[in-house]
Amino acid sequence: MPILNSIISLVNIRRLSQIEHFKKNPEDVQSEQLFDLVKKASDTQLGKYYDFASIKTIRDFQERVPVQKYEQMETVIDKIRHGEKNVLWPGDIKWFAKSSGTTSSKSKFIPVSKESLEDCHFRGGKDVLAIYNKLYPETEMFTGKGLTLGGSQQLNQYNSDSFYGDLSAILIGNLPFWVNFIRTPDQSIALMDKWEEKLVKMTEATINENVTSLTGVPSWFLVLIKHILKTAGTDNLLDIWPNLELFIHGGINFGPYREQYKKIIPSDKMHYMETYNASEGFFAIQDDPNSSSMLLMLDYGIFYEFIPMEEWDKDFPKALTIDQVELNTNYAVVISTNGGLWRYAIGDTVQFTSKYPYKIIISGRTKHYINAFGEELIVDNSDKAIQYACEQTGAIIKEYTAAPMYMSTEEKGKHQWIIEFEKEPNDISLFSEKLDEHLQAINSDYEAKRYKNITLEFPQIVVAQKNLFFKWLKKHDKLGGQNKVPRLSNNRTLMEELLVINQKSEHLN
Repeated sequence: MPILNSIISLVNIRRLSQIEHFKKNPEDVQSEQLFDLVKKASDTQLGKYYDFASIKTIRDFQERVPVQKYEQMETVIDKIRHGEKNVLWPGDIKWFAKSSGTTSSKSKFIPVSKESLEDCHFRGGKDVLAIYNKLYPETEMFTGKGLTLGGSQQLNQYNSDSFYGDLSAILIGNLPFWVNFIRTPDQSIALMDKWEEKLVKMTEATINENVTSLTGVPSWFLVLIKHILKTAGTDNLLDIWPNLELFIHGGINFGPYREQYKKIIPSDKMHYMETYNASEGFFAIQDDPNSSSMLLMLDYGIFYEFIPMEEWDKDFPKALTIDQVELNTNYAVVISTNGGLWRYAIGDTVQFTSKYPYKIIISGRTKHYINAFGEELIVDNSDKAIQYACEQTGAIIKEYTAAPMYMSTEEKGKHQWIIEFEKEPNDISLFSEKLDEHLQAINSDYEAKRYKNITLEFPQIVVAQKNLFFKWLKKHDKLGGQNKVPRLSNNRTLMEELLVINQKSEHLN
């Protein structure tokens, strides 16, 4: 084992011991997290309103504080953005992570406190490296640099005291100075928002570095990697970075991209670690390379609750604590955090794959969605865009669904829509343009991915044969008013089945 690895292992002993502690004592650690949060926030406006000082049990907390979505918190968060202090969390909040919109807003602004930066996001990043070093004690990753590809949204000034931007921009902007010695490129390039220029600059800055690890979203990284390979005139990334050994990924399902990465990085020594990191917090880390499950991190200043999906649409859904969950069941995730989010439903669903330790997989969203490229498209977005395109072209639709078309080594990704019209538009190209235009107007993440076709190309629309969706519903014994065709799917199962039925119908006509 290299001397450097031995030193890093010694530094990590205490932290790895703490991780083992919460793995063995999850209920106690989670209870400690909640009451620490409640105590610290007892003198805030929200803490006084719900009388946090008198809360003695988890049940007290659950009975007093309602489960909330972003729409219900937006007004309060706007007050904090304007500089009001001690609202949801003690002190002032200077940073707000901008992420995809809700049904009523184009974008969400998630408060990021000093505590959530240090004790959650940064701790999560350090834990990834500690766990990796434990799994692979002979690693040489620390002899080189890590390449992090963040979002395209720089840190922007909202007023004299607060800033907003992609979470990655907030994290990069607050990293300790010494981190710059082990990462690439420097901040001036990493925070650029003009993607064509950013790709060129990142390529120039990293192509001759000893890059040993990558961190980012798989779809975005493919764009950068392909640009670097083209610049270098090779199809093997190891020709450029021969010591590359780790890709830390998250944000979207890695499955559709795995084979492409294996082709570009043809090495058995290349490792992949998934993380569950969002604007609201850092939640989980893949700690076993032979399993797709991730270890739920229980001591990051986050108290977790889980709502069974059959309870989700109820006015007062029953939320379970970690000791009450069952395996292989879909739960909506609810969090209370050291960033000032209280019983906040983040919109993700998870399933537990084990207990003691508690491990999860991300099973989807609380609504139908497409998030194959980080665009986080929800049904509300697609319904509004379809309506707008119809209004602009005089079309009338009967039914539609959409799904991703994944990136390949030859083509970029796109969305494929299959639409059955009651009245077809005179110009299907104009309809497509209006659909795409309105999606960009109401969803900032989709807009970013569509920017100059860098990650997501113009959508493809398939005009369905008459009664296509009726035939699909009949085939699945789903005829009736309570049964619906999913508007959006994050995989191609439904789409491929519909395309087969549509093709058969076309041949019969």
